[in-house]
Amino acid sequence: MLNFTDLASVPSHPLAPFTDRLRLAVAAYLARFKGSSRQHTESDLRCYLFWCTERGLDPLAAQRPHLELYIRWMQEIRRFRPSTVSRRFSVAAGFYRTCVIDGILEHSPAEHVRRPAVSAESPTLGFTHLQFEALLTAARESANPCDFGLVAMLGLLGLRIFEATSADIADLGEENGHRVLRVCGNGIKVVLVPLPPAVSRAIDRTVGPRARGPILLNSRGTRMDRHAATRRLRRLAEAAGIQIVRAHPHMLRHTYVISPAPAW
Repeated sequence: MLNFTDLASVPSHPLAPFTDRLRLAVAAYLARFKGSSRQHTESDLRCYLFWCTERGLDPLAAQRPHLELYIRWMQEIRRFRPSTVSRRFSVAAGFYRTCVIDGILEHSPAEHVRRPAVSAESPTLGFTHLQFEALLTAARESANPCDFGLVAMLGLLGLRIFEATSADIADLGEENGHRVLRVCGNGIKVVLVPLPPAVSRAIDRTVGPRARGPILLNSRGTRMDRHAATRRLRRLAEAAGIQIVRAHPHMLRHTYVISPAPAW
């Protein structure tokens, strides 16, 4: 009899990873989303499709046990956080629900899968006031001008990481005498965020003489992504002497919510 590990590694039958039928199903599901929501959903769905491809499993032939194994793989092999497991499985479940709506499948294999429990309270902790002050100082003194802009946009403006990294110089402007930043949030929602003087100065220092392109750049001079931002933040935390195991950008958004902004 196969044990759990054996069953998780046994492929079903060899096939081309993406058939025309599967491509159409994926396109139909992603078409339900717009803007950044579509990008994030595509990233989560790609994780599931890659898992199926590694096992020679046609996603349109998957059954409930396969979805249970996918959850266990995320929990026990990849060791994702419960919120990440829940979000990624929800994307897979939504994909199958769309397949049922479109008549591609008769029923969803994810319908009766036991979903992982997620605490109603966020486990993410922000920096303390003193830690944030030290992080700002390290970013301001950094040789990389984008460090100060990154910390200011996340910790003093409260932007999400994808909102900060997707912001362009062309998104800066003025509205009713106030300097603002045009931010594209979830989906295609666009808002004008007033810039406090400290954030405005940090962005000006980050942009420098550049007239176009992304506000935040990575070490190669291209648009910074969340992975590069995480690496930069961890280096800054280390330089500031902050003892945190795994600093990440979302901690700065929590800091913005719970801490008073320092005067810079």
